[in-house]
Amino acid sequence: MNRIFGDFIYGEGPRANCYWDTTCDIPTVPSLDRSLRVDVAIIGAGFTGLNAAKVLAEKGAAVVILDTHAPGWGASGRNGGFCCLGGGKAGDAFLDANFGKDERLRWRSTEKAAVGYVADFLKEHKVDAGVHSNGETVLAHRARDARAFDDEMSSVKENYGVEPTAHSSKDLRDQGLSAGFHGGMTIPIGFALNPRVYIGALVAHVLHVGASVFQDAQVQRLAREGSQWRLEAGNHHVLADDVIVATNGYSSEDIPDWLAGRYMPTQSSVGVTRPMTRSELEAQGWMSHQMCFDSRNLLHYFHLLPDNRMLFGMRGGLGGTPASDTRAQVRLIRDFKQMFPAWGAVELTNLWSGMVCIARGQMPFVGQVPKAPGLWAALGYHGNGVAMGSYAGHLIGHAVLIRKVDNIPLAMSSPLTKFPLGRWRRGLMPPVYGALAVGDL
Repeated sequence: MNRIFGDFIYGEGPRANCYWDTTCDIPTVPSLDRSLRVDVAIIGAGFTGLNAAKVLAEKGAAVVILDTHAPGWGASGRNGGFCCLGGGKAGDAFLDANFGKDERLRWRSTEKAAVGYVADFLKEHKVDAGVHSNGETVLAHRARDARAFDDEMSSVKENYGVEPTAHSSKDLRDQGLSAGFHGGMTIPIGFALNPRVYIGALVAHVLHVGASVFQDAQVQRLAREGSQWRLEAGNHHVLADDVIVATNGYSSEDIPDWLAGRYMPTQSSVGVTRPMTRSELEAQGWMSHQMCFDSRNLLHYFHLLPDNRMLFGMRGGLGGTPASDTRAQVRLIRDFKQMFPAWGAVELTNLWSGMVCIARGQMPFVGQVPKAPGLWAALGYHGNGVAMGSYAGHLIGHAVLIRKVDNIPLAMSSPLTKFPLGRWRRGLMPPVYGALAVGDL
């Protein structure tokens, strides 16, 4: 494998203190102990890979999932638990100019459908994932951001067919969302959940419908062999008619070679406090379990968990080293205490980080790898992978079944373009982050 960060990022260090790992067990899966011949091989046992396997195995395909670690080890098992709109960062003007209004609305409909897809799975399989929050609320950290919500509300209505709600600063205080924000807007789509419970339910289901899942099965080489694909993992190999690459921010430059330079992994840091008492919540004026994020370019995202722990996340380090990870945690604690000053003495008991994946075109890719029959990929969810990563798996699994991508919006199925600087593209991020930070002033 050929990854653009050092070994630390891809090891146990960043996730060693992940809160979700303390909440439940998930089904254990074996290591790969033999060579296999299957219909479809999937690389990555996260939201995308598991949901792709779900579609395919339910239709009778012989499916195997290979993961370097355990299911949900990457971003799928250590995110902030936001099942919400998102997956791409491209705005309406860009989408209209490049794909047309109809395709823009098709993409927006897909965002909404992704949230419903996860909700339907949880309901159908009676999964208690600690669901809370009625939609998602964006909070204005500047007065001018609150004034801009009027235009944004019109866009929400057109794109998603729902009526958002605007909040004054007084409304926020009355609703138990008091942290000095100038206003807010709630979009009534989405919910928060425990992502590890969801991952566990997905693993149990795909095993039940006949898929095989292997951990400690790092795919070290992927190559065409006649009419099939050969995946080498340790001392064994898998031959498959089709391969789905579902590795997102943990992708490699050479699996497949086409991915080189076409994705940007970057870190997000998350912290969780101890459970807080009612009096502590009242002291801050924050009693709501609504999932929220602020209007900054380099945003913060946060919500009270059902047991009154506060989850708080933001951008992570850029260096990919233990020192940069530690510095990011220091910034997270600082920002948390600045935003919620009444909780200055409340300890964040768990701090961890994970990799999100950015595309140059600011849209996910879900489709067939160009000039590679039988090779498919789904990645690039821009930090919103609970819903979109899950639905992307569903879409790519269905595309493999029907041998075409007609079910996928054009804005998602258009091939990824390369970032400048090749494998050194990480050097683009510090100046980009610096410009975004200035824009947040």
